[in-house]
Amino acid sequence: MLTLYHNDMSLCAQKVRVGLAEKGLPWEDKHLVLRAAEHQQPWYLKLNRRAVVPTLVHDGHVVTESNVILEYLEDAFPQPRLRPNNPYDRSKMRLWIKQLDEDVQGCLRGDPQFRDRFSSSISRARRARKAMLERIPNIFKRERRRDVIEKGTGSQHFIIAVQRMLQLLDEMEEALTEHRWLGCEEYTLADVAFTPYLARLEHLNVFGMVHDRKRVAEWYARCKARPSFQAGVKRWENPSYIELMTRRGAEHWPQVQSIMAGLKSAA
Repeated sequence: MLTLYHNDMSLCAQKVRVGLAEKGLPWEDKHLVLRAAEHQQPWYLKLNRRAVVPTLVHDGHVVTESNVILEYLEDAFPQPRLRPNNPYDRSKMRLWIKQLDEDVQGCLRGDPQFRDRFSSSISRARRARKAMLERIPNIFKRERRRDVIEKGTGSQHFIIAVQRMLQLLDEMEEALTEHRWLGCEEYTLADVAFTPYLARLEHLNVFGMVHDRKRVAEWYARCKARPSFQAGVKRWENPSYIELMTRRGAEHWPQVQSIMAGLKSAA
C-alpha cells in the first residue's frame, strides 16, 4: 500500500506523482494545504521532521525527499524501468538529479526566490506569514525566504536564482544535442525529476527564459505529451494558484528580462 502526503502545486510532489504515474502505481491521496501550515503540524512532523512535502509511506515505511522517493520507487517497483542499464548513462542521470538537491531546487520549487514574489498569497495576514516563516526548520531556507520577502526582486537571492536557471537551461540544451532525453536516449528519472521545473516556468508566465533553446522546448513538449504529465501535473493544477502565478509572473517578467540582458552583455 502506497500513501502519498503531498500538495497540489508543490514541485517536489509533482515529480513524485509523475514517477508514480510512469510506474502505473495506485496510491492513497493525502493532500496537505501548505498555506494553512498543515505541513508544520505536530502529527506531520512525526512523519517528516523537515516539514516538507512529499512524504511516501509504503507498507508502514516512511520515505522522504522527492529524489530519494523516486529512487525508492525504482528499487521497489523496477518495472517499467526508469534507470538506464548502461552504467555511464546511469551516472549521467544521477548527475542531473544531483543538481536538484544541490541548488536548482531553490530556484523554482516555490521557495524562496520565485514563489514568495510571484505566487504567495498577498492577502495572507502578515503575522501568520511571519509565524509560518519562523517555523521553517531549515535555517538556510528560512533566511533566504526572509530576504526575498523583505527585498523582493531586488534580493540577491532572486538575481542568483534567475542566473542559475539560465545556466541550467543552457546545460539542458547542450545535453539534448547529444540524445533525445536528458541523460541518454531513454526516458529516465532525470526527465521525471526535471519536468515540473519547466512546467513552473510556464505557470509563472516566464517561459521566455527558454527562448532560443529549441531543444529544451522540444524536450518539454515530449514530456507534456506523456500520460504521466496529465496524471502528475495537470490533474492537480490549482486554477486560483496558477492565475496568481501567471499574473505576478507577468508583472515581474521585465525585471527577469533585465537580469537576462545584463548577463548577455557581460558575456
